[in-house]
Amino acid sequence: MLDVRRLVLLRDLAAHGTVTAVAELHGVTPSAVSQQLRLLEDETRSRLFERTGRSLHLTEAGRQLAEDTEQVLAALERARNRLRTGTGEPAGPLHLACFPSALGPVAAPLGEALESAHAHLRLHITEAEPELAVRLLLQRRVDVALLYRYANLATPPHPGVETHVLRGDPLVAVLPRDHPAAGPAESPVDLRELADTSWVTAPPQTACGDAVLQACRSAGFTPRVRHTCTDFSAMAALAACGGHAALVPRMATAHLPPALIARPVADHTLTRTIEAAVRHGTAHESAVAACLDALRDLP
Repeated sequence: MLDVRRLVLLRDLAAHGTVTAVAELHGVTPSAVSQQLRLLEDETRSRLFERTGRSLHLTEAGRQLAEDTEQVLAALERARNRLRTGTGEPAGPLHLACFPSALGPVAAPLGEALESAHAHLRLHITEAEPELAVRLLLQRRVDVALLYRYANLATPPHPGVETHVLRGDPLVAVLPRDHPAAGPAESPVDLRELADTSWVTAPPQTACGDAVLQACRSAGFTPRVRHTCTDFSAMAALAACGGHAALVPRMATAHLPPALIARPVADHTLTRTIEAAVRHGTAHESAVAACLDALRDLP
């Protein structure tokens, strides 16, 4: 009988590529991961890895076992869920990881909707950006993770989870009301009109920061960035005080300072997709299914 915990480490090595990444995912040392993988190789009596210096690569047998492990884990999840659900009525704690800008417009009304519809279900929310949210999901510390993906970035799918698209969240231009490009309320802004404006953006190497930089470069210019921050409320405050422009998801513009106005952009491909992620085999668990249904029904 193969040790399921070791199979999970193998699956994660196939997904994340390095022993160090797997160790960080599980909160253990790289040497502990390596030891467990060696034991798995002994259990299977097969050559699962090739070692090149300090690097560890899967053989064809290792890759095949990692693929089979996904089916094994999904079957175990289904069996566990059948034991947990009983009558099928959603009950007990349900843990959700949610990125910051969706806490108010999505997570808060989701909690109210779920607990109104299901008296014995309690939602627990943890703030987490997508990378951490997926890690928490794979560690079984949360049951559902809210993620986003920017359409103009080639973001690879998250390994080890299944995702359900919920909605699009277009990027909008946040401008001083007296900016020449502000125009009428529904008039779209051509980003080229903002080439000579100073900007507030998310930092480089963040999804939002990279998406904005890519959008501006596609419009033919590199933004003149005055300030960088990750919090959209702080970004709006900085833009209002300095007369700067920003490009942010529409979801983050519900409470703009009076000095600012949000305008759609002419490039309709500038959007982020909001997704709900769950572990394979859990989407039909009663509590998780209720959460997914409620997320789809939110306005």
